[in-house]
Amino acid sequence: MLDLIVRGGRVVAPWGVGEWDIAVKGEQIVAVAQPGILTQDVARVIDAAGKIVVPGGVEPHTHCSWMIPTAAEEKLYTGGPEEVSRACLFGGTTTLVDFAYWEPGEDLFQTLEGKEKIFKGNSYADYSYHCALYSTKGDLPFGVMEQIKEVIEAGYPSFKVWTTNTTPDRPRQMTDIGHLAEMMGHVAANNGIMAVHAEDEDIVMFMYKKLKHEGRVQRKYMHHVHNNMSEDISFRRVIRLAEWMGSALYLVHVSAREGVEAISEARGKGLPIYGETLHHYASFTHEDYEKPEGAIYHTYPSLKSEEDRKALWNGLLGGALSTLATDELFTSKANKMRGETIGDTTGGSEGVEARMGIAYTEGVVKLGMSLERFVAITSTNAARILGLYPRKGAIAPGSDADLALIDPGIKKRLELSDFHGSDYSPWEGWEVQGWPVMTILRGEVVVENGRLLGKLGDGKLLPRKIDSGVLARPMC
Repeated sequence: MLDLIVRGGRVVAPWGVGEWDIAVKGEQIVAVAQPGILTQDVARVIDAAGKIVVPGGVEPHTHCSWMIPTAAEEKLYTGGPEEVSRACLFGGTTTLVDFAYWEPGEDLFQTLEGKEKIFKGNSYADYSYHCALYSTKGDLPFGVMEQIKEVIEAGYPSFKVWTTNTTPDRPRQMTDIGHLAEMMGHVAANNGIMAVHAEDEDIVMFMYKKLKHEGRVQRKYMHHVHNNMSEDISFRRVIRLAEWMGSALYLVHVSAREGVEAISEARGKGLPIYGETLHHYASFTHEDYEKPEGAIYHTYPSLKSEEDRKALWNGLLGGALSTLATDELFTSKANKMRGETIGDTTGGSEGVEARMGIAYTEGVVKLGMSLERFVAITSTNAARILGLYPRKGAIAPGSDADLALIDPGIKKRLELSDFHGSDYSPWEGWEVQGWPVMTILRGEVVVENGRLLGKLGDGKLLPRKIDSGVLARPMC
């Protein structure tokens, strides 16, 4: 007997798009078949007629229960997995990858255990962690780096660093190139991947000083600090370092045309370089900073120009960029609006619930993106790059029965009441066509008709192992 059949929808599977029926037993998909073939007894049949059925989204970049760097002195923290994972499910995303931040005095397993204490029993969606490595004293012990092998073997193969401190006054978070090279060596030797927030520290910090000297410290000048030149130089430097060390590289939140070009050139050489952008960067520009509530549009690095915005969509359409993420930083509107200048504006984007709907509207409807490519950037590629595929990111026999049903007939202007997260959204007022209406996590319907049916604690910690092909060449 089957537990579930999803019938009559337009299904996006690894081999193409078709009107197939999906059979689920337990937590897994057991068949994807032509209509009428599945005749077994079944506990429930879902009529997906008129809907597009895609794999549950994989969000590769969230920050749950993280102390907001620009508010470190007040010890303000972002929302926890309870809030973020709930919003994920409402938006069709069933898996998120957060960050476990190493602190001086810890070993990496203590870091991971600390993060699991926050997540265990408190997530509606499945989850995993990147290890985030930095040191407040500007040094990272060799013993910690030597643990990378064991951590990868334990199922955590991705490691995040920053090449800038981002703002002059926040606690140190950057990693110098020497330490980064050493990390890359350990990661490459043990089948892991480096995730890098790449900006040029010298350029960024000089521009803070210059704009302060000139009296141009209002938020609208943010793109002069976190600028295109910084992204160009830092991306090319980190890519070259990865080439030297033989490391696969995942460049997070690409924001500029120059970043897209650097990644495209590296991939053209056959290097395993992958780029992530945000639907945020692909939809807004630095001109949005000048709106009365311009702070709600900011995340680091800065929003750029209309030319850059279009370049990001071209990268997503053409394959230079692999994933669409959020850099989710869940907080209240009051916290998001607390900063006024280039030095104290709160970063992070409130966007996990809107991610798939915005990607469908802007990518598929407006730009003609194929459904296969839509699935790639919202689910499959993140699953491949981070070692979750084919358990996640595919509608195929043996994969987890994680599904999102999108209704392409929905046309509306988004209101704050459409969201199930914070008390603000940068997407309020956005016109959409197509929106997730049902989410299924491992065979269980967890969101239906605007109602949350999933339970806190449904989410599981996922071990990961990256396919060797992903680490050797640009596979997705």
